[in-house]
Amino acid sequence: MNAKQTGAFRAAFSASDMALLRKLDSPFKIQEFLWRLPYSTDNFYRSPRTVLRDRKAHCFDGALFAAAALRRLGFPPLLIDLLPNDRDDDHVLALFKIAGCWGALAKSNFAGLTYREAIHRSVRELVVTYFEQCFNVAKEKTLRAYTVPLNVARFDSINWMGDDGQLQRVADALDTARKIKVITPSMIRRLALVDERSYKAGLMGSNPDGLFKV
Repeated sequence: MNAKQTGAFRAAFSASDMALLRKLDSPFKIQEFLWRLPYSTDNFYRSPRTVLRDRKAHCFDGALFAAAALRRLGFPPLLIDLLPNDRDDDHVLALFKIAGCWGALAKSNFAGLTYREAIHRSVRELVVTYFEQCFNVAKEKTLRAYTVPLNVARFDSINWMGDDGQLQRVADALDTARKIKVITPSMIRRLALVDERSYKAGLMGSNPDGLFKV
């Protein structure tokens, strides 16, 4: 890390926090840490430091934590938002790139909306791997678009890794980021419902209180 990045980590994390982060020395180990956390249904945002303290996260919190942990490994802290129709929640991912190919980390209430290996040649190619797993409780496939990657290092001045108080600014930046459509209106009209076995598999281990109510 350069001096600026080192300063950002010192402002955000205690020595014990950093000791834990050093154990997360690969993207997959970061994902394993996120898998072990209970899914949060709280209606507020946790910074990466607070995720370590509370040991819980929802998708925004988890993506922020993953971005911070990836940053410590030398990756830029990149987020994208998967955008649904108006009958589902959005879903935030932390991106990483290895040997020119994209992967992703995430915390989700759905089994299929988390880790992706760095094998995808473009962000769009990565995003479409989530399409079949993005569904609501009515079994409708809901993914419609995604945002261009947001480098959250631009928010170091508000200590996004260590201060919960201004994380709405990060969320607002995702909301206003340029959006790229995944499917066309004619494709939407042809979509089938999710089959029962895939539906049950996707919801395995989910917290019912965290599901979007259709």
